Amino acid sequence: MTESLINVNGENVQALEILFLTTMITLLPSLLVMMTSFTRYIISFSFLRSAIGTQQTPPNMVLVGMALFLTLFTMAPVVTQIQTEAYEPYKQEEISQEEFLDRAQVPLKEFMLRNTKTSTLNMFCDLAKVELPENVNMKEAVKLPLRVVVPSFMTCELQRAFEIGLLLYIPFMLIDIVVSSTLMSMGMIMLPPSMISMPFKLLLFVTVNGWELLFSSLVQSFK
Repeated sequence: MTESLINVNGENVQALEILFLTTMITLLPSLLVMMTSFTRYIISFSFLRSAIGTQQTPPNMVLVGMALFLTLFTMAPVVTQIQTEAYEPYKQEEISQEEFLDRAQVPLKEFMLRNTKTSTLNMFCDLAKVELPENVNMKEAVKLPLRVVVPSFMTCELQRAFEIGLLLYIPFMLIDIVVSSTLMSMGMIMLPPSMISMPFKLLLFVTVNGWELLFSSLVQSFK
């Protein structure tokens, strides 16, 4: 069964290879989320919405769309490098499929390693029993397997996204504290502070041109 051949576009491809490619296509969206800047963007946007207290505004579809297009903007140099060094030679049949995969993962690894802390990388290398030199450089780090680089990158992305969320919460939390203290001093205990503070939060965010400031800060936070 495993040795049977299937004709696809005039070429003989083994059934196991087709099964592997189908599995990779299924996992491709998850892999792209884990190996790009998408995670930091979407978590930061979610924290911002919670800090302002607008609940479902902007809706999830808008947040995902903004995160997706900012991810494409951030990853454009990496995509261009993959197209130049891997896709074009493969399209012209100058390299094999295995060599295409080897070349394509190098720019992604470089991007992830530039945004990964050395301590986190060392931790996952220890867990995977992979040796990492003390004074590691990019040329040597690229040789590490994806099973070490991807979780290291994801851990650092989650940490940075939560740090950004904390910074986003602070100014809006101060507004909540001021409004709550004012209402308490005026004896308006039954009036929800969130209902009074939300217009002031929106006013602050609009006054400082919040979306442009947030987008530029997030894009510049990537190396």
